Amino acid sequence: MALKPSIPKGTRDFSPAEVLKRDYIFGTIKEVFKLYGFQPLETPAMENLSTLLGKYGTEGDKLLFRILNSGDFLEGVSESELQNPDHSVLSSKICEKGLRYDLTVPFARYVVQHRNEITFPFKRYQIQPVWRADKPQKGRYREFYQCDADIIGSDSLLNEYELIRIIDDVFSKLNIPVAVRLNNRKILMGIVEAAGVSGRFSEIAVAIDKLDKVGMQAVEEELVGKGIPRSAVESLKNILEVEGSNAGRMEKLKQFLVNSETGKKGIEEMETMFRLINSDPPSSEIVFDLTLARGLDYYTGTIIEVKATGVNIGSICGGGRYDNLTGIFGLEGVSGVGISFGADRIYDVLTLKEGFSSLGTSASKVLIVNFGDTELQYALRILKILHSHGISAQIYPDAIKIGKQFAYANSLNIPYVVVAGEDEIKGSEVTVKNMAEGSQTRISIEKLGDFLTMQT
Repeated sequence: MALKPSIPKGTRDFSPAEVLKRDYIFGTIKEVFKLYGFQPLETPAMENLSTLLGKYGTEGDKLLFRILNSGDFLEGVSESELQNPDHSVLSSKICEKGLRYDLTVPFARYVVQHRNEITFPFKRYQIQPVWRADKPQKGRYREFYQCDADIIGSDSLLNEYELIRIIDDVFSKLNIPVAVRLNNRKILMGIVEAAGVSGRFSEIAVAIDKLDKVGMQAVEEELVGKGIPRSAVESLKNILEVEGSNAGRMEKLKQFLVNSETGKKGIEEMETMFRLINSDPPSSEIVFDLTLARGLDYYTGTIIEVKATGVNIGSICGGGRYDNLTGIFGLEGVSGVGISFGADRIYDVLTLKEGFSSLGTSASKVLIVNFGDTELQYALRILKILHSHGISAQIYPDAIKIGKQFAYANSLNIPYVVVAGEDEIKGSEVTVKNMAEGSQTRISIEKLGDFLTMQT
């Protein structure tokens, strides 16, 4: 007996109805990206591992899907290398490529590779799938889409502000209330420096990034377990738990970071951001969140994370400033900032909030009944008229019982069925049935396109 086919854990098939919903999300995001002058870009699904490794931190590197070299991938590998408990050594021998982990690092690679063809500042958007060898769970997948917008070649904080406006516009159009959390990696660096453990910043940032998932106690235990002195952990805890308004917490931070030039620079940038934001407040809630760290190593300034209010789903958008990413590939002094919308989590949020209820679930608006060869030429004329009006329509391919054709339209949620039998043809007319209401309208064929356009 043949095994039932399946797909890898953490991946999904999408039905036609689901794809229509996803296209609605992608289309809304793309529309806003274009409104702000971003240009489209696509990069390969696979990249050289030399491009990907070392850009996401130790934990990120572990989540890279590696691709075995083609042919005899073990050729040239010694027995001692096969037995080496350090699997990274063997991996580097048999895998030269990997699936992209995000869209930002491939974008940085593209910028460096095509630097002479690009006009800076370069504003690009990219909507493509990425892959992570993560443990699948609710809201977390191994294959998922990201919708990125980046501006590279400018240090201006106006770019960060523009990204905040894009976030607000997208979620307003999708009717998803969100809270936008902001922080600055320079502030975090200053806090770690003031606590006397500046050499352990990456480890501390990764631990802090888990705060909203595991809580302060678990983060404390992780840091102490990594050898961070208890006194330093207490100092970090005290400042991270400072309460008050956005402005009030920044004032307290200034006192704590009085001897940290990096920290003071971060506060200055954050104050500038809030001046811009407060000049024309967005509809979304904007929160200065000291516990926001974002674990990726390449962030250097403003960091952004967005969560939908009222649902228990992780971040649905995030990003930040990265000053050194292109330098890794040999192009120094080019700063960038970007955001990434998580389309899959946005889909889950809209499903929970019944945000797709007003969205049609059929690719066709009209089904034209097939009565047979005699009426087919008239049906083809109807089809041409509807298509010329931009109305999606199809003729049922077989001249079967009309009841079965109506059942087909029902099963696909096609809202209108056009009937043109012998009687209608004689009068150059059609009968239009509204499937939801059960009502029927008889009109001339010349008025059909305008009539159905008005029903949209």
